Amino acid sequence: MLRDAWTLAIETLSWIELRRLGERLALAKAAKQLNIQDSRAVGLAHKLVFETLRRQNTIDSIINSVLAPRSLSDFKLGQQAFLRLYTYVTKFENIDIDKAAVLARTGRSILGWHQLSDIEETLGVILSTEINDVLKKADYEERVALLTYNPTWFVKYCFRMLGSDAIGLLESAVQTLPTYLRVNTLKGSEKSIVQKIESEGATIEKVPQLNYAFKLLGSKMPLIRMQSFQEGLFYIQDKASCLAAEIADPKTGFTVLDVCAAPGAKTTYMALLMQNNGAIYSVDYSRRRMNVWKRETKRMGVEIAVPIVADARHPLPLRLKADLVVLDPPCTSTGAFSKIPSAKWRLTKRSVSNMADIQWNMLNNCAEYVREGGSLVYSTCSVTLEENEMQIEKFLKWHLDFALTETSPKIGLLGLREQSKSQRLYPHIHECTGFFIAKLLREAS
Repeated sequence: MLRDAWTLAIETLSWIELRRLGERLALAKAAKQLNIQDSRAVGLAHKLVFETLRRQNTIDSIINSVLAPRSLSDFKLGQQAFLRLYTYVTKFENIDIDKAAVLARTGRSILGWHQLSDIEETLGVILSTEINDVLKKADYEERVALLTYNPTWFVKYCFRMLGSDAIGLLESAVQTLPTYLRVNTLKGSEKSIVQKIESEGATIEKVPQLNYAFKLLGSKMPLIRMQSFQEGLFYIQDKASCLAAEIADPKTGFTVLDVCAAPGAKTTYMALLMQNNGAIYSVDYSRRRMNVWKRETKRMGVEIAVPIVADARHPLPLRLKADLVVLDPPCTSTGAFSKIPSAKWRLTKRSVSNMADIQWNMLNNCAEYVREGGSLVYSTCSVTLEENEMQIEKFLKWHLDFALTETSPKIGLLGLREQSKSQRLYPHIHECTGFFIAKLLREAS
């Protein structure tokens, strides 16, 4: 089992490095390629990959300090992946020298004698290297980046944005956030669904201020294997995403435009809030993701949603005026680093402005589909100003017939840049993905 897990972890990290895939997709592709089906091996590989990626900058700094004058990039992808995994386990799980020797032998059996011999001496030096030896050579912001496992540019950005309050946000990069689920009362009463979920070995508690969201406290099996999940009695959905849907507050009979709708969390929640009465037009550019949307809306019993494959950066193939437009555009995911750690190492400061340009095109286009008296809800899982408050400021200057309106329920903190009607959620404060939500009302002329 150990060899299969490490083989899968090495291959997954190599996929991520080579193809820039997300960790979950890379793990699935690697498991299929290697035909590894043992759930224990897959589970251990998942842990190794995620925890290594979460700390990759510090791990790489340790390795490069040992390799100097060579660097990690001088080696093949399999060697790089093994060195990273080995450094994670030996430096952050604090295993003894005998277990480290077992890992070295495991690496030799996977990579082959020739490839491991090229780095074998390095393994012993890594064991004797202290993290503090690396930290001594760094300036203050680099040291914070290494201690909190964040890119240095992001550390500097957060300090400028939040001052000393940034430390809590930065430290959340390696926190394991709770799992949340949202019960689906299209399929039964809340009480009966909760009883069914708990009868299958899950323990859940209601999230205060939200109508249908529950926090998972424990489960005897993965949620997606539960019969109640297969029957569409609940949807695995983060608390912040649930809040955005409740702030949107679609009413029975509404016409709703859900932009960037896949994989279906917002569509299925809004259909519930509308009691399957009205119309939801769900737009996403990805056919693959819209296939997931179709599966999820069917599982959840949604009857009022229409899928549309289109790029929201351009005018949509629709002629309608909606009571409500909901836009959750692609973003840098800076509020979700603990869930998708590979994202933070692909980003640069330039990535933020590039993503903001895409978001602006979508947001500007969405205004055309809001009727007078209707609402536009904008949300992201990013914490940057350029993707959030600054987008709203620009939008209000371009669209004088829109105004920020209050968001309810109130769970998050006030928006920055004096946008007190917007909400921000942070992982270290709200135990969920970092999120921004604003609601804009189109006033009657």
